[in-house]
Amino acid sequence: MNKLQDLWETLTIKNKIRVFTISVFVALFVALLIDVWIVKLFMIDFNEIMETNSMAGEIVTTLSKEIEIFDDYVRDSDSVDKEIWQETARQTSKAIYAVPLSYGKLGDERYAKLQSLRSAYEVYCNARDKVIEDSSSSGLHVEEVYDVYGMQNYLSAYAQGFVDSIIQEGNARYKALLPKVVKVPVIATVLSIILFLFILRISRILNRSVTAPVVKLATASRRIANNDFFIDDVVVDNKDELGDMVSAFNKMKFATSEYIKALEEKREVLDKLHAQEMETLEIEKQIEAMNLELLKSQINPHFLFNTLNVIAGNANLEGAETTEQLIEALSSLFRYNLKTHAKETYLYQELKISRDYMYLQKMRFGSRVEFEIDCEVDENKTIVPTFVFQPLLENAIIHGLAPKVEGGKVTIRIRRDEDRLLIDVEDTGVGIDKDILTNIKKHLQNGRDAFDNTEIVGIGLGNINRRIRAMYKEGSLDINGNQYGGTTVSICIPANGVEN
Repeated sequence: MNKLQDLWETLTIKNKIRVFTISVFVALFVALLIDVWIVKLFMIDFNEIMETNSMAGEIVTTLSKEIEIFDDYVRDSDSVDKEIWQETARQTSKAIYAVPLSYGKLGDERYAKLQSLRSAYEVYCNARDKVIEDSSSSGLHVEEVYDVYGMQNYLSAYAQGFVDSIIQEGNARYKALLPKVVKVPVIATVLSIILFLFILRISRILNRSVTAPVVKLATASRRIANNDFFIDDVVVDNKDELGDMVSAFNKMKFATSEYIKALEEKREVLDKLHAQEMETLEIEKQIEAMNLELLKSQINPHFLFNTLNVIAGNANLEGAETTEQLIEALSSLFRYNLKTHAKETYLYQELKISRDYMYLQKMRFGSRVEFEIDCEVDENKTIVPTFVFQPLLENAIIHGLAPKVEGGKVTIRIRRDEDRLLIDVEDTGVGIDKDILTNIKKHLQNGRDAFDNTEIVGIGLGNINRRIRAMYKEGSLDINGNQYGGTTVSICIPANGVEN
């Protein structure tokens, strides 16, 4: 036993699992053999006895019925249906020939009796059919009828003798199988217990040599994960891969304890730096939120005053229809500014606000202001930053078209170039001075909002620039124009803000 134990300890984990798997398959195979034996015993042997007895008994039954109907038919052929008589004769013939004439299965005595029975039945059938035929033609002879009666008695006796031999043989086979039937549950129970104990033994050995060392390693690992490096070494008796693993684990635990201490000190320093970074980031988020709210609240008082004058003048000079449209457009602007808190929105919402805003401006400036939207993308599936168009449109009106006596046109162009969404807000206004343009470009490039000293400050231009740069890694805002007329503000954002 000790030698087997030592041999087991030297096996590799793969071979141990292989031994356990083979043991399980052997147990299943033995159980399958027992099941096959039981099926053969109950489903084949006993069934064969019952079927043979049933077929032999059917010979006596059908023959007796045929004799009875034959007697009635001979006495009065009109009282018996000919089809019933023929069917009865067929059933008798079928019953006699249903039992297989097999020497191996029947043996000497039953084989001889069945063969004689069939031979006698053939002779009987010829005599019987002749009597039936003569009775139909009124040429019946009494001697022939009594000869058939004699044959019937002979066949009945012979059939009964064959049935008795079949039943005796079946009883003998049943008595021979009965001890096996009694032994089957005992043998199956004993083998099941032996197989269960064997697999249980293998399972315990496998648990002791594989599972237990793994559990010890897991326990030690959890303690190390809790920063407890001063634990006792893991001790196992394995000489396989687990033994090597445990030995390497103990060495690693001892060698890394000081290194972990150094990492812990470094982690504390990094935690402090991370806390400072998170604090800075939170401050930046708060500043960004404040800038967004500031942008929402930056509605030019002069614009509101002039718009209200236009609304009042139109209400005085014409019916309420135009006044209603003006009020709805202004209400839409207020509602969008007050209720929209998301950083991004669908393009159609921004364009709607742009149309409402420019409708108010056209009512203010009349035919001096024209507005056009040239959109090459699906505005219902395209996502853009919120509060982008209205400030740029206001800049175009105030600094571009308002100073120009004949006015001009503002155009929003939107298109997609591969993975980029390009947005241009163009005006045909008075243009922009070269030096001012250079100054603005420099501040936009640096991401600063230092436009207070420039004449073309615009509402929220620097704020929009910072938002785009903060929201999109590759986002940008640029402004171009000249002193002879026309200014274009270009926005570029990644197309991942566009739904395909």
